[in-house]
Amino acid sequence: MHYLDNLLLNTDSYKASHWLQYPPGTDATFFYVESRGGLYDRTVFFGLQAILKQYLSKPITHAEVDAARDLFLAHGLPFNEEGWRYIVDQHHGLMPIRIRAVPEGTVVPVHNALMTIESTDPQAFWVPSYLETMLLRIWYPVTVATTSWHAKQTIRRFLDLTSDDPEGQLPFKLHDFGSRGVSSVESAAIGGAAHLVNFLGTDTVSALLFAKAFYHETMAGYSIPAAEHSTITSWGREKEVEAYRNMLAKFAKPGALVAVVSDSYDIYNAIRQHWGSTLRQQVIDSGATVVIRPDSGDPVTVVLQCLELLDEAFGHTMSAKGYRVLNHVRVIQGDGVNPDSIRAILEHITAAGYAADNVAFGMGGALLQRLDRDTQKFALKCSAARVDGRWIDVYKDPVTDSGKQSKRGRLRLLRHREYGQFRTVSVPAEADATEEVGLPLGFEDAMVTVWENGRLIQDDNLAAIRHRADVARL
Repeated sequence: MHYLDNLLLNTDSYKASHWLQYPPGTDATFFYVESRGGLYDRTVFFGLQAILKQYLSKPITHAEVDAARDLFLAHGLPFNEEGWRYIVDQHHGLMPIRIRAVPEGTVVPVHNALMTIESTDPQAFWVPSYLETMLLRIWYPVTVATTSWHAKQTIRRFLDLTSDDPEGQLPFKLHDFGSRGVSSVESAAIGGAAHLVNFLGTDTVSALLFAKAFYHETMAGYSIPAAEHSTITSWGREKEVEAYRNMLAKFAKPGALVAVVSDSYDIYNAIRQHWGSTLRQQVIDSGATVVIRPDSGDPVTVVLQCLELLDEAFGHTMSAKGYRVLNHVRVIQGDGVNPDSIRAILEHITAAGYAADNVAFGMGGALLQRLDRDTQKFALKCSAARVDGRWIDVYKDPVTDSGKQSKRGRLRLLRHREYGQFRTVSVPAEADATEEVGLPLGFEDAMVTVWENGRLIQDDNLAAIRHRADVARL
C-alpha cells in the first residue's frame, strides 16, 4: 500500500474525532462549497471529476481501516473503526454520499453554492465531514481556471478591438510556463489542466496526461520548438547570431512557428543587428513565423520597443480595424506576466497602433502558484443536519467577521433560463432537495448529481467543459 493511497488518511487529524461530536439522534448531514468573494467576482468550476475518479472510485478495505486505526491511536486521536468497517461491509468500501455540482466549465458569480455533499446512509452521516479536507482541494483547479479565464477575457477584448481573426488567435495567446514553479508534479498536472479549460497552449506535459486520464482528451494542448538561455549562450556571446541561425536552420519551415529567447545580452541589438539585418532574409525565406522572446526588463515598455524595432526591420500590414500586424515575426512575453501586466502590455501596444495579434504571453508562477485558498475565499461548510428526524439549519455567523457568515439549510443553485442569473436557495425542510418543484418562475436547477454511492453519474469530456467556459462572457 502506498503511504498516500489510503482515503481514510487523506484528511485532517481532528476529523477522526468528529463523529463523536454531533448531537445525539443525528442521522444525516448536508455540506456545500462556495467562493465567498475574493480577487474575481465569478469563478470557473473545474476539477471535481478528477478528484472523484482519483480518490473516491477505489473502495476502501479492511486493511486500510487497520492502518488508519493504528495511525490515529499512535497519533493520540479516537477513530471510528466500527463505522468504517460498516462502510466496507455494507457499501463495498464506497462512500455513501451524494455530490451535486454545477457542470464543469460553468462560470458562476461568487457567494453561490458550487457543489453540495450529503450523506445517504443514516449510519454514515459523518462521512461528508470526514471528506472535507480532500474535497475542498477543488479550490485549486477552480482558482487556476478562474485566473486563466479572466486573462482570456482581457486578451479577447483587445483582439476584438484590433484583430481581423480574434477567435482564431485567442486559444494560443496565453501559454502555460508554470510547471517548474509549482510544488509538485501533481500541482502542475491539476493546475495545468485547469488552464487548458481556456487555452490550447502549454508546456506543462503533466497537464496533458491529467486531461487524458480524467477528461477523455487525447491531446489537450500544443507547443512549439523554443530556445532557452542555455541553448543560446552555450554558443558564446561572439557567436550569438550563429545560435539564432541554427534555430532557423533546424526549425524554421514554411508555416511553422519557432520561439527564440533573445535577451541573453542585448535584446535591442539582437533585433537590430541579428534578426533585423544579418538574418532578415533567412527569416523571410523560411516561410516560418519567428517569435522573439524578451525575458528581462519592464514588460510593458520592453514589448513595445521590441515591436517597434521588428516593425522597422520586417514591416507590417494593417488590420481592417486599423492596427499594425508585423510581417514574419511576433513577440512572446514570458517574464513578469500576470493578469495585470497582460492588460497593461496590451493597452500600451494598442495605444501605439499595434494589433494584439503581434503578442502572446507565457505565464508561470502567477498562473499555477501565486494563489491560495483565500484568493477566492473558498469554504466547505455544513448547512443542515437531520436530528431526531427533523432537518435543522446549521450555520455560523461570527460577530468578528461578517464575511465568514455561512449559508443555511439544504441548498440548491438555480439559474434563470433566459437571463442566466444564478441564485442559491434553501430547500424547505419537508422537500426533496433534488426535485424540480416550487422553483421561482423562469428558473431551473443549475446543479446535476455527479456522484452517488460510489458511482460517477456525470463523466464529462474536456471539449464540453471548454465550450461552457468559452461561451460565458464578462
